[in-house]
Amino acid sequence: MEKDITSNVGELIQKTVDQPSVQDLIAPSAIKITPNYLQIGTRLCRTLFVFLYPRYLNTGWFSPIINADRVMDITMFIHPTDVAEVLKKLRKKLTEVESQINIEREKGLVRDPVLDTARRDIEDLRDRLIQGTEKLFRFGLYVTIYGDTPKELSDVESLIISTLEARLIYAKSAAFQQDIAFQSALPLGTDNLFVNTNLNTAPLSTSFPFVSSTFTSDRGILYGLNRHNNSLVLFDRFDLENANMTIFGKSGSGKSYAIKLEILRSLMIGNDVIVIDPENEYKHLAEAVGGTIFNISIASPYHINPFDLPLPRPDEGPQELFRGNIINLVGLLKIMLGNISSEEEGVLDKAVIETYASRDITAETNFANITPPLMQDLQTVLSSMDGGSGIAKRLSRYTEGSFAGFVNQATNVDIKNKLVVFSVRDMEEELRPIAMYIILQHIWNIIRSDLRKRIIVVDEAWWLMKYPEGGSFLFAIAKRGRKYFVGLTTITQDVPDFMNSSFGKPIVTNASIQFLFKQSPAAVDVVQKTFNLTEEEKYLLLSNDIGEGLLLAGLKHIAMRTIASYTEDQIITSDPSQLLALQKAKDEFAAAEK
Repeated sequence: MEKDITSNVGELIQKTVDQPSVQDLIAPSAIKITPNYLQIGTRLCRTLFVFLYPRYLNTGWFSPIINADRVMDITMFIHPTDVAEVLKKLRKKLTEVESQINIEREKGLVRDPVLDTARRDIEDLRDRLIQGTEKLFRFGLYVTIYGDTPKELSDVESLIISTLEARLIYAKSAAFQQDIAFQSALPLGTDNLFVNTNLNTAPLSTSFPFVSSTFTSDRGILYGLNRHNNSLVLFDRFDLENANMTIFGKSGSGKSYAIKLEILRSLMIGNDVIVIDPENEYKHLAEAVGGTIFNISIASPYHINPFDLPLPRPDEGPQELFRGNIINLVGLLKIMLGNISSEEEGVLDKAVIETYASRDITAETNFANITPPLMQDLQTVLSSMDGGSGIAKRLSRYTEGSFAGFVNQATNVDIKNKLVVFSVRDMEEELRPIAMYIILQHIWNIIRSDLRKRIIVVDEAWWLMKYPEGGSFLFAIAKRGRKYFVGLTTITQDVPDFMNSSFGKPIVTNASIQFLFKQSPAAVDVVQKTFNLTEEEKYLLLSNDIGEGLLLAGLKHIAMRTIASYTEDQIITSDPSQLLALQKAKDEFAAAEK
């Protein structure tokens, strides 16, 4: 029996020896120690320490290092000191300083401002320590940087040192002590390097490490919470360089939810909002706030005549409006007709002018008292022109065929409501870009005639961006919108398609705000390159939950989470289960009333 027990113990010991420990699992395969860096596996690291600070430290002086586009570990050690011992040393130091001042005075030397300043600082610190309003600490600050090559390490080191020296803070590499420095940088709480500087409470507090970009104003609307520090992301987009915004995110990432929340809150502060809705997502919101909904389709009773002309403002001439409308019309016709040669484009330009002339409309006409022509009138003019008969036949599907009811009617929509939604969900896919172009052109005409603060939302903007003419028109609104107090919001989930358009990047660069939601792995590299994101921000976009995103406004990059109250959530939700529950409640209420 004793032999069996011994045998079992031996087997247990052998199994314990063979089983790897946690340290074995996380330890690197090898570590190489050199005077200037460590090599851990395939990565190199180097630790720097700060050894000298200026007399004054401003709040946030460490922010440029923390927010730098580099991978690094930052370690801070704060060692309390014995106040009684410090007071003794300060008293001795004060005696030495005053003695030196008296010696120089007796010699008749000019007053030394350095000594006077030192005396005042020592006396002030003694008073604060005695009163208990300040404490003294020994502060160690170490920065461990990483790279793949020694040159990369040196480049990062130069960046950090130059950034600190610009603030009169000096750091250097822990030469011949990289192993000890690296041990200090590990999350073990042991300061083996022990390169410390005496700092009292006030300057020490300025090194507070948990800082990030904030975007909070004293007016505007709440967009969400900063995920780094829980500060409010609150601003008025019309206070920025321009009020344009671009939103990118995969389906289901929460981008429509966020923009509907912005719409709801913008209405509360008096902004007008016009939405082009390709999926009927904004219907419930419009109904809840008393907005106007136009369902645009072939069978719809609502029509927009692309030949409508805007009324000129006092600072605009009718000639400019007339020429601009002709250019926009030709752009629309190029989308409608497909491939058009340069000769046919010239014929179209001339035909549009003659079509207006057939109704006695020229650049000098008073646009307030006109009856604009229809698409049928353009077809008639083209039929009688040299080189226009072929174009007239291709145009017939929009004047006589199945699409005639859509673009060959007088305008009968009114967008004077605070919230107007144009839904194109029921429009045939082939006609959807045409419908969006015509709606935008009509909105643009109204905007140019009636100046007020407006937000235009173009959801699934890639439908228009597929066509150069559509992209050009969107870009024109983005570029000129500020003049007319307009903020353009473009929303899309197809980032590569949007950016592949020749007008994709100009639209993005002409937007003061970019809001990036969760991205698919296939699109995230394009997003990273377009917006110059760090690797950490790239991975953030891959791991975001619904409603979380990255808000870019100039140099500010803010990880944000949209938040809504219960009532707001019930109004703006796109969750099918919530919408079904709301519809059921409505039906039950209607049945109870009967």
